[in-house]
Amino acid sequence: MSYKIITISRQFGSGGRTIGRRLADELGIKCYDRQIIDQVAEESGFDREYIKEKGEYVPHGRIGNLMNRWSYYGPTNEERIWQIQSDIILDLADKESCVIVGRCADYLLKDRDDVLKVFLHADMAYRAERIVRLYGETDQKPEKRLTDKDKQRRAYYQIYTDMEYGDARNYHICLNTGAFGEEYCIKLLKDAFLKQ
Repeated sequence: MSYKIITISRQFGSGGRTIGRRLADELGIKCYDRQIIDQVAEESGFDREYIKEKGEYVPHGRIGNLMNRWSYYGPTNEERIWQIQSDIILDLADKESCVIVGRCADYLLKDRDDVLKVFLHADMAYRAERIVRLYGETDQKPEKRLTDKDKQRRAYYQIYTDMEYGDARNYHICLNTGAFGEEYCIKLLKDAFLKQ
């Protein structure tokens, strides 16, 4: 199988963004993460910070199938953001080889044969140390920050994809970044991507 796209889903603090950028650099392709937020802001007219905040949150009080919600209530701002973001990701995948971090890209590109779907995770202690080192201390304990972010991502993923966040069956490769380290994870993913 020949891959063109790598999607990286990840637990907060596991190093997915860093691994995605470095992997893309080594492969000589682009990495899309925050650039997608910028493009959604440009196309939607919403503020970048608003999109960043709402981009992983479930629309308040909305449950059930996404299309049924849209037809009954009309789309919320979050759902408009989701639609624009989805169109951007589908367009990127058609145009070029790239790494796409987060944004449910694994789900959006699930019907393509040229996508390597990755999930990165690590234990709480590794992630807590990492977010304090990279993002600094806050009033909230790092474990609480991680638990809250994991909950948000799980709910967002489930409502927009109808699949279980972090379930190994949804991915080709699941890696524990705390156990393997970033360097080895990058090597493994690069080898998998280049394997023909």
